[in-house]
Amino acid sequence: MLAIIEAAGWPIWPIIAASIIALGIIGERSWSLRRNLVAPRDLLSRVTEEFRTQGVSQAMLDRLAQDSLLGRVFAAGLANVKSTREVTKEAIEEAGRAAAHELGRFLPPLGTIASISPIMGLLGTVIGMIEIFGSQAPGGNSPAQLAHGISVALYNTAFGLIVAIPSMIFYRHFRSRADSLVVEMEQQAVKLVEILHGERR
Repeated sequence: MLAIIEAAGWPIWPIIAASIIALGIIGERSWSLRRNLVAPRDLLSRVTEEFRTQGVSQAMLDRLAQDSLLGRVFAAGLANVKSTREVTKEAIEEAGRAAAHELGRFLPPLGTIASISPIMGLLGTVIGMIEIFGSQAPGGNSPAQLAHGISVALYNTAFGLIVAIPSMIFYRHFRSRADSLVVEMEQQAVKLVEILHGERR
């Protein structure tokens, strides 16, 4: 592997750095976008039961805020349970926007890496071609310089695509998962508002 990196020349290092960042983001988002950390399926039923039996307490709000992103949204609504339906809804919407932002965290950099990795590979290709043409001399070609230029051109192109393809796949996957979780959280929040104001059992 080290021999390949050496053959690819200095243009490979930005691509390697981008791949390390992409791997870190993929690992972090795979962990953070798990359903039980974002929107547990039984959270609404648990919150509804506790609200009907014990009402709203500060301990309940603190526990919900630490539970999950959906718990933070519920806590914002429950903190305004004595207000009008509009105020409760606005509080939930504000907390929901913050939760949606949290779900999309680090996705723009991942999308950027997916977009620029082929361009960085193309830069390496151009540099390799420059080295190839620079090795042309009136007295004959230098096989070593010619081979090095070809290595720089091809390896950088390949590495750029190797980084870009999985980065784009994971970006689209995480974007879709975040969007579906936002929709689910919105639906759960609407149900909570209706329950708090006696519009739903």
